[in-house]
Amino acid sequence: MVKSKPTDFVLVDGETLTPEDVFDVAVNFAEVKLSHDAILKMEKSRKLVEKWVESGETIYGVTTGFGDFAMVRIEKDKIEKLQRNLIYSHSAGAGESLPPEVVRAMMLLRANALAKGYSGVRPEIVDFLLKFLNNGIMPIVPSQGSVGSSGDLVQLAHLVLAMMGEGEVWVGKSINVEKLKRFPSRSALKKFGLKPLKLSAKEGLALINGTQMMTAYACLIVKQAKELCKIADIAASLSIEALKGTDRAFDERIHKLRPYQGQQKVARNILRMMRNSEIRLSHLYDDPRVQDAYSLRCVPQIHGASRDAIDYVYNIVSIEINSATDNPLIFPDDGEHLEGGNFHGQPIALAMDFMAIALSELANVSERRIERLVNSQLSGLPKFLTKIGGLNSGLMIAQYTAASLVSENKVLSHPASVDSIPTSANQEDHNSMGSISAQKAYRVLKNVQTVLAIEIMCAVQGIDFARVDEKTGKIMRCGVGTQAVYEFVRKHIKHLDEDRILHKDIIKALELVKSGEIIKVAEEAIGEKLE
Repeated sequence: MVKSKPTDFVLVDGETLTPEDVFDVAVNFAEVKLSHDAILKMEKSRKLVEKWVESGETIYGVTTGFGDFAMVRIEKDKIEKLQRNLIYSHSAGAGESLPPEVVRAMMLLRANALAKGYSGVRPEIVDFLLKFLNNGIMPIVPSQGSVGSSGDLVQLAHLVLAMMGEGEVWVGKSINVEKLKRFPSRSALKKFGLKPLKLSAKEGLALINGTQMMTAYACLIVKQAKELCKIADIAASLSIEALKGTDRAFDERIHKLRPYQGQQKVARNILRMMRNSEIRLSHLYDDPRVQDAYSLRCVPQIHGASRDAIDYVYNIVSIEINSATDNPLIFPDDGEHLEGGNFHGQPIALAMDFMAIALSELANVSERRIERLVNSQLSGLPKFLTKIGGLNSGLMIAQYTAASLVSENKVLSHPASVDSIPTSANQEDHNSMGSISAQKAYRVLKNVQTVLAIEIMCAVQGIDFARVDEKTGKIMRCGVGTQAVYEFVRKHIKHLDEDRILHKDIIKALELVKSGEIIKVAEEAIGEKLE
């Protein structure tokens, strides 16, 4: 994961959270603070809930049961037990535990939704969540069980369970599970001077009614996906250099005639990266090829379409993380409570399916460039980018790995949101499956990171051969951006003279991709930000 510099603190006010803020808290352990205005708004709606409880008002999930039990009246003296039972009964998860960064993002997002002041909870509830975040307490939450409507009920219930002193937690300031300590929740609370949370009217329901697991994934994905777009452009630029491709296809005059923003940005990025390339100059006038293959020539159109899709998803996620996704919602200024469906995950479900497709395409075309690099009939470079072929297999199997990941992504990109299955005796008769679309998209993101890392590794090996002038033997330089990245990668991964364990090279290349250092190196060299 690309680690950007954390802010001093992230303000939880229900209105201004960004995916970058979520990433900083979830991954970089930025401190969180609750805004004073949010406290006032929560206090106002809480007083109204308490008034209704005293008067015997019929409110779903407060003085009634849940789901198909909505018609069952709950007596006043059993309201606290109702909320506790809700958490117990909904803690029905299965499967592997969620990654720590996802759990941290979930806690922040639920706190932010409650801070809007439409859920009727005490400010102490949100403060409790923020204490978990600031102290590095992460509930251990099963990953399976959400159908993505009524929110991610199961995962959020397991999160609340830990706040109640039950279940288990990780403790530490790392998202690497191996560096964390595992405690029974009650022991961890005691360690930090916290008492187990006692839920009052409405609070259990308010804590679990929302899209926070799928949106936690969505925030982590969109933040990294926007950076991965730049990595994809850098990787393509290196491959074009190694394959002695033309830069004519990136002329702005072409892209002004089809003015998609993403397409234009990609074309400009590649021209910046390849500016003043001696390799390009060496074949500018005597290259018999009229035009390159699609995987080179159409990079702006392919990468650009994915960029535009990712920008769309980013906007959807930005709306969702500052929305009230509870039910019922409390409107203190009107003195009303309204039962609705803001917990339904359809917007994020569709967006995450779209994201998986957009990211998969970056890997699809990357793998095609990898194939061109290792295939001597297409590249003019040594077979599998090794001088002594036969004895050495070179980078042959690196392309296999990329092909495997691309094929896996095709399966993972089948949309989850087109499915639905009814729950709660058909009271909840259409579910979004957004939890599944989000988790699939996260796997796709990781696969794409690896494919692009392999392309960079292969392209740099190809440049080792392409930069030698066939007539003079002179070593030619790449463009200002591609040369800088080439040199940076070569500092960490040496030229493949003879076969070695490629897994180690792939892991190192993946680390360079995730660190974001490749982007920094390129931008310093070209003297401006990549778009």
